Amino acid sequence: MAATATAEAGSQWPFSCDLEVDFGHEQHADIVCAALAVDKELQPDKVKRLMTVSHGKLSAHFEATEARFLRASFSAFIDVLTLATKTIEEFGQEMEL
Repeated sequence: MAATATAEAGSQWPFSCDLEVDFGHEQHADIVCAALAVDKELQPDKVKRLMTVSHGKLSAHFEATEARFLRASFSAFIDVLTLATKTIEEFGQEMEL
């Protein structure tokens, strides 16, 4: 699994970040995306998150009005992403693909 975070230049809001995680299987990426989609942003007027799945990769784009809101949102996202990824690693081998 590979993950990268980069700053985005042409964002609507002044602070942004992109993350891409390669799960290797479309089904695993879909499961993690569905699990993460349940948690909506607590302050949608200050932070936006867009997630997509393509070719077994989960991509997330964050935008925020302030760096501290971006950091908090991204950090919470990573915590849940880590839990979901560990679950897939533990039980994913038994799933039919």
